[in-house]
Amino acid sequence: GINLPIRDFPCKTPAEVRETLPDDVDVVAFQCRNPVHRAHYELFTRALDDPLVGENGVVLVHPTCGPTQADDIPGTVRYKTYEVLKEETHNDRTRWEYLPYSMHMAGPREAIQHMLIRKNFGCTHFIIGRDMAGSKSSVTGEDYYGAYDAQDFAKEKGAELGVTPVPSLNLVYTEEEGYVTADEAKEKGLSEKKLSGTKFRQMLRGGEDIPEWFAFKSVVKVLRENV
Repeated sequence: GINLPIRDFPCKTPAEVRETLPDDVDVVAFQCRNPVHRAHYELFTRALDDPLVGENGVVLVHPTCGPTQADDIPGTVRYKTYEVLKEETHNDRTRWEYLPYSMHMAGPREAIQHMLIRKNFGCTHFIIGRDMAGSKSSVTGEDYYGAYDAQDFAKEKGAELGVTPVPSLNLVYTEEEGYVTADEAKEKGLSEKKLSGTKFRQMLRGGEDIPEWFAFKSVVKVLRENV
């Protein structure tokens, strides 16, 4: 037979992952290619409260850990951040597995591909983010796909694929109420706090304190030691 590839981090086969998942509840897949920060965690744990998801559902956090863009954090380091976060949060309704795949930034069609991959791993639902797998135009520099093209395409094809797309919440952090949806923050006139990815990386390299509302301490520690 053919041996499985030897990798720097464990990647279970679809059959092995399916064996670990409950077979009587919904399984919601969350795909990412970066370290998981507070907003991501809030997003995929709150997805379990979506009306589309049945009672007692679980989340499968299933990041792509293959090579990515030149300025992205290496897969082996991302894997370490996921492992420490799994220990820090220790949530029985959250499962963690890893996919040896590289994002191609191919827009809505790639979103559909991810839904099919996660179906093979035992998932019934899939969280679709804003402009998932989106890219920039080489001519104008603007977003090539529309912000909701992937979500709309997934809704159109979900029943045919046998996977239910779950729209991701647009969450923001507020001084008064923590993480809420952007619409709720606007409606209540709450004070939003923001930190861009670029600024976060600058603070990380400069040894500055990273606010805990933005990132988990365990993740920041791994990034400081490895990036």
